Amino acid sequence: MSQLPVVAIVGRPNVGKSTLMNRILGRREAIVEEKPGVTRDRKEVEAEWQGHPFILVDTGGWLTGGTEIDQKVSRQAEAAIAGADALLFVVDGSIGAIEEDDHVVKQLRRLSQPVFVVANKIDDAKHQDQIWDLVGLGLGTPYPVSALHGRGVGDLLDDLVKVLPEVEEDDEDAEPERVFGIALVGRPNVGKSTLFNRLIGENRSVVHDMPGTTRDTVDTVVQTSEGPVRFLDTAGMRRRSKIDEDTEYYSVVRALKAVDTADIALLVIDASEGITQQDQRLAERVDAAGCPIVVVLNKWDRLGTEARLDIQDQLERKLSFLPDVPAHRTSALSGKGVEKLLPSLNIAIDAYQTRVPTKKVNDVIRLAQQAQPAPAGGRVLYATQGATDPPTFTLFANRELPAHYVRYLERSLREAFDLGPTPIKMRLRKRSE
Repeated sequence: MSQLPVVAIVGRPNVGKSTLMNRILGRREAIVEEKPGVTRDRKEVEAEWQGHPFILVDTGGWLTGGTEIDQKVSRQAEAAIAGADALLFVVDGSIGAIEEDDHVVKQLRRLSQPVFVVANKIDDAKHQDQIWDLVGLGLGTPYPVSALHGRGVGDLLDDLVKVLPEVEEDDEDAEPERVFGIALVGRPNVGKSTLFNRLIGENRSVVHDMPGTTRDTVDTVVQTSEGPVRFLDTAGMRRRSKIDEDTEYYSVVRALKAVDTADIALLVIDASEGITQQDQRLAERVDAAGCPIVVVLNKWDRLGTEARLDIQDQLERKLSFLPDVPAHRTSALSGKGVEKLLPSLNIAIDAYQTRVPTKKVNDVIRLAQQAQPAPAGGRVLYATQGATDPPTFTLFANRELPAHYVRYLERSLREAFDLGPTPIKMRLRKRSE
């Protein structure tokens, strides 16, 4: 399918934009909490209504003035508006438009795109008359809805899809192009969002020197020389005992979900702080998810010669459980070293998709067994690769093989077929000779 029309949800903080997004999608996609400022980055998700697909964009609260981070969030909302085909301007219908809405209204009046005024929090008919003051905004007839309960949302969507551009269907017989997901993970404030913006070539995620700026997972698809790649910027992950806010808890849940669904993970580490115990725990969590890992030592430019040597020693000691993981020294802020990430990711993608002929698999296993026979008369009789993404090998043996010997065979396969950092799954089946 060709590019879908884009609908942006905008408005000041805490009027129910994320709740409306979740209601339209029919699932809890955006983090919702009863306090302003929870949503900070743009979040794009594919939606559909009555056979009409479109991209729905949730934005942070749009304000004038405020703190530096408030201004950055507002610029994210303005960027979403610039790229939208239609806009849902959400107002708290229970109190009507207030002074903070005026700045948004003035800008929306200048736009050529259709704007729908959504009077949210109208939970029953007796409060519906409150919306008519919103006609004075000059943006058309308001739609009374309750995003929380679903009241009136269907009528809003019926009118919305009528004004969206038609989507031209592509050749149905064409093979859909696979888009690989790459999740940026790491502790709070290590530079994930700065790196994310550098990789996608625009200021998509809010960047600020306050830990925990990214609350939800933000993603975008980038066209590269190797095809489309989907980058996911996740919230910083900390130990459960350090999480004391509901919002942060759900941020971590979303980040872990992104790791589970990603094909590859960029583990971003603040090199100026060294490799911490939490970095190790995150690496273990990502490795357990079964996706390859590429380590990014960010803020490398802050280190002197001695500190750089120490980091190299830490890599070998603290992340030794990761197989042949490449480590890139970067400065996301200046861009130094970032250009080497995509080639490394492409190598990891190729390894993740590797398909090895059965004959070659058995040749490697045979030579490995000749060089180092299994204990107690154990022997692999036959081996085959059953799946890719990641490469999965099934070994048919005459008896159970010790775990250390299976790891030895895994290393032999990894080295023979240049599988690099990609995880390998080994399945053992007992078979009589």
